[in-house]
Order: sequence, then structure tokens, then C-alpha cells
Amino acid sequence: MQRIYLDYNSTTPVDPEVMNAMLPYLSQYFGNPSNIHSYGRDTREAIAQARDKVAAFLNAAPDEVFFTSCGSEADNWALKGVAAALSDKGRHIILSPVEHSAIAGTARYLASHGCELSELKVDETGLVNPGDVAKLIRPDTILVTVMLANNEIGTIEPVQEIARICRERGVLSHTDAVAAATKTDLDVKALGVDLLTISGHKIHGPKGIGALYIRNGTQIHPLLHGGHQERGMRAGTENLAGIVGFGKACEIARGRWQTEVAQIRELRDYLHKQITDRIEEVHFNGHPAKRLPNTLNISVGYVEGESLLVSLDLEGVAVASGSACSAGESGASATLTAINVPPQFLNSPLRFSLGRENTRQEIDYTVDVLEKVVKRLRDISPIWKDRGKRFFQPPPETCTDA
Repeated sequence: MQRIYLDYNSTTPVDPEVMNAMLPYLSQYFGNPSNIHSYGRDTREAIAQARDKVAAFLNAAPDEVFFTSCGSEADNWALKGVAAALSDKGRHIILSPVEHSAIAGTARYLASHGCELSELKVDETGLVNPGDVAKLIRPDTILVTVMLANNEIGTIEPVQEIARICRERGVLSHTDAVAAATKTDLDVKALGVDLLTISGHKIHGPKGIGALYIRNGTQIHPLLHGGHQERGMRAGTENLAGIVGFGKACEIARGRWQTEVAQIRELRDYLHKQITDRIEEVHFNGHPAKRLPNTLNISVGYVEGESLLVSLDLEGVAVASGSACSAGESGASATLTAINVPPQFLNSPLRFSLGRENTRQEIDYTVDVLEKVVKRLRDISPIWKDRGKRFFQPPPETCTDA
């Protein structure tokens, strides 16, 4: 049985070059970067070089890059740090309803401690209207956070326009760019945001490392207190090997992401066409053009989602139903609910997220397996046999990304 991995939005395999770059810092170079002796100087220099590489990947200044333990910590820091720093101005935060749980959960925490939240609406493709941001901004608004691209359905948000509106109104802007990294251009100067989150394990780097871009001059308090690490902004002995690996992953991605994106998009569109040609009553979720080039999110009508996932896994195909951080939670996806997916498609989403290792042969095998599994599950489903034709909604034809 083949084993095929189509869940790159959850995590990615560590690039061999990244692994090789990390190994010396798990053995030979082990000094604490805070020490002034040669062991500390060696590792401190390695962190500085990695910071330069991450900054170059983002088109940021090195002193605007702060390492964290992961993307979730960076998201927590962005929201909690701004809320603490600007509490005298206000306590109002604006966010979208399709944010990653690291943003949504942090926002709910802040709401329980006196902040006021305003939630934007999205259309049926998951897009935020920048005009709605302008309408919601108030004198006491301190932050607007809208993810650059949704990790479930792949929709790319108009963050550049949202950041422009925020800048004109004197409000800070943050974007969670974890899902977008290596799939679209992450130029913080072009985007115009004040804060941006990325994560190592989403770009063929190691787990346990992330970064928060903080534009120079942005008011924000530290999240972790104690030592002087990260220029006094993030206490704790640095994850040396992780930082080195993260820097290497950014260096690799910067040199070849555009070429890889073209190849991955072609495979994604081929997968989409094969599914829609061979399986009826499949609903496409997300924007047909403004979406990540590696992501295809569909719902298979009249099939129970967990059974579909397990059946595919038993055939060697690894896909997801949504965010990996929400796995195990009951109920429909908040993202699919926000975009008003029809009820017969709400509980059976499949997210295919492709990577540079995937091949056309793997896609052919996946579609063969999916067709077989769907037929088997529908054959035993009384809902399928009694379905009403009024529920039928054909999927849109595959579009080329914008």
C-alpha cells in the first residue's frame, strides 16, 4: 500500500539541508548564547545569522524579527502585547471569523479580561471586505488582525488594503501569515502590516520555532518576562538548533518558492478536475482564484466526514478536515460555518494541501481511492439514498489563482 501525504498545511517534513544545518548545534556548538565566552559567542553569532535570513525572507530589518516557540506564541504575543501596551488608548480589537484558533482563542481570553471584540463578516468564499474594517474602527480600536491566508480553505485576504486603512486611522494591524509562508510573497513592507506571524514547521523547518515580525516603533509589551533574551522582549534561553534550522528554511524558501508554487498549483488543479469529473455532489469551499496554490478544500455530500478521513487513511492517503490545531473538537468548522456552507456539506470537509514532494502519480492514486471510498460509504448511507435533488450544488470549475 502506498502512503501519500497531502496535509502540508498541517506540517511539513524537515528539509535535509535544514537538518544538516541544525546538527552541529545539537552537538558541537552547544553554548548558551547569553555567555560572553567563546562557546556563547559562537552560538550567539549563529542566531544573528539566522535572524538575518528570516528578515531577508520577510523583507524586514533584522531587529524587527523576534524568535518565539511557535506561531501560536507569536499570535498570543501580538494580541496580548498590544492590548497591554495600548490599554490607555482603548480595549477594542477587530478580527475575522475565520482566524486560526491561536488568534480566536487569544481574543476570547482578552475579552474575558476587559477587551471588546468586533468580528468582521466574510462572504461565501471567505473574503473579508476591507470597507467593513473601516466601518468598525472606533477611537478606542487598538488592533485589527486578519490572517493573510486561511489555513483550511486557502482564501487569501486583502491584508494590504486592510493595513492601509488601519495606518490611515492610527490603528495597529497584525496578520497571521503561517499558512501563507512559501506559498505567496511575504514582503512586510509591501503588506504594510505592523506585526506578522510565521512558523518554522510550515516551511520545511523544525517544529518548536516561530517568529513575530514587529515593525520598528510599534508599541507592544513582552509576553514572557525574566531574562534579557531577544533584546529584552522575549525571556528564555533560545532554541538554538531550532533557530538555525528556521533560518536555513527561510533561506531555501526565498530562493525557490516561486518555482515550486507553479508546480504545486498545476498538481492542485489536476486534483480538483479529477475529483469533480469523477465524483458527483462535491462542494468546493473557498475562493476559486484568490487562494493558496497548494490548497483544495471540498465537502463530499451525504458522507460522514470522520468515516471519510479514516477510510482514506486506511488506504494510505493522509488528508485533513481542517486545522490541525482543531483536530478532535466536536462540531462543524468555524470557517465553513462562517462562509455558510450548505448543511449537507458542512460536516464532510476534506482539505488537500500539497507540497513539493507530491507527484501526479500520487494524485491519480488518491482520486482512485477517494472515488472508491465515497461509493462504499454512500452505498451504506440511507441519507444518500433518500437525498433530495433540491440539495444538489455542482462545484465551480477550477480557476487559475489570481
